[in-house]
Amino acid sequence: MRHGGTSVLGVVNFVTFLASIPVLGGGIWLASRANSTDCIRFLQWPIIIIGLAVMVVSLAGFAGACYRQTWLLRLYLFAMFFVVVALLFFIVFAFAVTDRGDGQVVMNRRFLEYQFSDYNGWLRNRVADPEYWATISACLRDGHACEGMKRRARDPNTGMLVPEPPSMFFGRNLSPIQSGCCKPPTSCAFTYVNETYWTPNPGVQTVVSDPDCQKWNNDQQTLCFQCDSCKAGVLAGIKKSWRKVAIINIVMLIILVIVYVAGCAAFRNAKRMDNDEPYGMARMTKSQPSRFQF
Repeated sequence: MRHGGTSVLGVVNFVTFLASIPVLGGGIWLASRANSTDCIRFLQWPIIIIGLAVMVVSLAGFAGACYRQTWLLRLYLFAMFFVVVALLFFIVFAFAVTDRGDGQVVMNRRFLEYQFSDYNGWLRNRVADPEYWATISACLRDGHACEGMKRRARDPNTGMLVPEPPSMFFGRNLSPIQSGCCKPPTSCAFTYVNETYWTPNPGVQTVVSDPDCQKWNNDQQTLCFQCDSCKAGVLAGIKKSWRKVAIINIVMLIILVIVYVAGCAAFRNAKRMDNDEPYGMARMTKSQPSRFQF
């Protein structure tokens, strides 16, 4: 049992190395969404860096435990402390910037509507920046974010495929970006033609105060990409993505804290062995032993 602590630490660090793979995978998943749907490209890098750091630090701890290298364990504990702090900071930051904003239920609609005014804080200001939003909206257009909405239904009279009727469209569960960027807000009361083509209703247009109704355009390169509802849809998509990754990060943080505590214990044991200090249970002997031994 003399080397039991370091052996256990080696096994735990190997498990930590395996557990870091989902963290890195979460960062890669965010990167893939940044290139296709969410279109915010700076959020995935902290997760990717943390995932790679956990891998490298876990390998250092595994090597230090296997070869009982005190200096390597010292470096491992020093680096692991900053990795734990960085991961904790990112989790708190992710929940802080996505704590506000939820979709609003609309009568006779399965999908939700999103309002930009429901969001606040740093991420909202980032998305609201005109130059940055120009980049995001261009990404949405280039990524054909609205093409996946189009569906066909067979006309019962002619048997031909035609755009789905309004009843089918209103019963769909749209993504936040599809709801906010690819159709006008429901409050505009536009007439449905197909998923991305709507005509104004003159009788209602005069009483509608939502400025997004004026920004909507049936041009497939414009649609509602300049609407506040589109910005809200992007924020809602980011919130949904971050919350999924945050769950993985919380589990990883718990594992890292346990490994860090075990690493501190293993470092103390390795230091005792380097100094030839007694290890294990201390046994006291009497200077004048009694006649009866127990």
